[in-house]
Amino acid sequence: MSETKRRRPAASRAASRATSPAAVLRISSRNYSSWSMRGWLILRLSGLPFTAETVSPDDPATRAELLLQSSSILIPSLRHDGAEIWDTLGMAEYLNELRPEAGLLPADRLARARCRAICGEMHAGFHALRSSLPMNLRAQVPGFTVWSAARADIERICKLWRDCLATWGGPWLFGARPSLADAMYAPVVLRCRTYDVTLDAPCEAYARTILAWPDVQEWIAAAREEPEARITELEFDAEF
Repeated sequence: MSETKRRRPAASRAASRATSPAAVLRISSRNYSSWSMRGWLILRLSGLPFTAETVSPDDPATRAELLLQSSSILIPSLRHDGAEIWDTLGMAEYLNELRPEAGLLPADRLARARCRAICGEMHAGFHALRSSLPMNLRAQVPGFTVWSAARADIERICKLWRDCLATWGGPWLFGARPSLADAMYAPVVLRCRTYDVTLDAPCEAYARTILAWPDVQEWIAAAREEPEARITELEFDAEF
C-alpha cells in the first residue's frame, strides 16, 4: 500500500474534525461546582474546541445540585453534533471515542481498567467528603475539623493515589501525562487546600502537580473573578 493511501484516513479524520459542529459545555458555578470543573477539564484534555455557557447558581435546579439536594446531576452537560450528554463519565467516554489520540484513558489495558475503576469510584462515592467539605475555591478554613466519615473518604482517596503513583510512576496518576482520572480527582485536591487537610508526602507531591496544571490554574482564577451571589449554605466559619 502506498504512503498516500496510508495517510488518507488520517487526513480524512482531520478534515472531519475541522468541519465538525461546535461543542457547548454548560456549567454552573466555577467556585462551588466540582462536577462543572471535572467536565471542563475533561473537555480541555480532549482537545475538542468548545464554548462554555454558565447557568446561574440561582436557578433552582442548579442550586439543588450544588447543595446535594437533587437526585440527578444534570450540569455539566455537553452538546455536540446532535449528542447531549449530562453524565460526566458518559461525556468522557464520548470524547475518548471521538478523540482517542488525546489519551483521556491510558493506552495500556491494565492501566485503562484501573483508570475506569477509580473514576467510577469518584463518580459514585465519597458522599461524606462531598457533604462535609463542599467545594468553595474562595474559602480558606485553617484548622478545619474533618470528622470520621469524611476522614475515611480522604484516606481511601489517598490510598488510590499512592497505589497509582507507585504503579505508574507519576507525576500524574497514570504516568507522564494527565488523564481522565486526574480530571476526576482534581477537585479533591482543591477541597484539601480549602479545608487545610494534611497529606502524606506522595499525595502532597501529587496535589502540587494538580495545582500546577495550567488548566486548573485557569479554572481557579476564573472562579475567583466570577460575579455571582454567594451560596451561604456552602460557606463555613473556621470554628465549624
